[in-house]
Amino acid sequence: MTKLFVISGSSGVGKGTVIKEFLKKHPDFKLSVSCTTRGMRAGEVHGENYFFLTKAEFEKCIENDEFLEWAEFSGNHYGTKKSFVDECLNKGDNLILEIDTKGALNVKRLMPEAVLIFIAPPSLEELEARLRGRHTETEEAIQKRLASIKLEIENSKKFDHIVVNDTVENAVKKLEKLMVDSSRAK
Repeated sequence: MTKLFVISGSSGVGKGTVIKEFLKKHPDFKLSVSCTTRGMRAGEVHGENYFFLTKAEFEKCIENDEFLEWAEFSGNHYGTKKSFVDECLNKGDNLILEIDTKGALNVKRLMPEAVLIFIAPPSLEELEARLRGRHTETEEAIQKRLASIKLEIENSKKFDHIVVNDTVENAVKKLEKLMVDSSRAK
């Protein structure tokens, strides 16, 4: 039975890495492709990394209620089209959405059968160390991300499962138990 899995987690928790490693082992699962208004970066492919839309195209999709969820980050819009999700599920694909907790809760409201999984850090101290260890953000940006974590952790209480990313290998094993077993259940 095909399922929709929605994976969220705080910035720096390693959810992208965990999902990437999971997909290497389970190519029968598919990662959803989101729409965005941000510019295409070198090496990105339309329809593979994102569906790149103009702001006007994105706003038209909002008006036509075409998104399961959408949000604005740093002046750009990101969203998941209902038609893309429906098409994948109807083809028999187990689909993974990697989105923020607010979007995940909206998906659950519209599609109660979706399985929500929150990737959590071993501790807030570890998460802060990971964010600082990247050396890619200003102190102000780090503080902003740390402040948003409180809302994400509060939202995660409404999720179906919480997976602690103590190591990527352990987190992938936990996802396998939740997702592979769940997708095989009738």
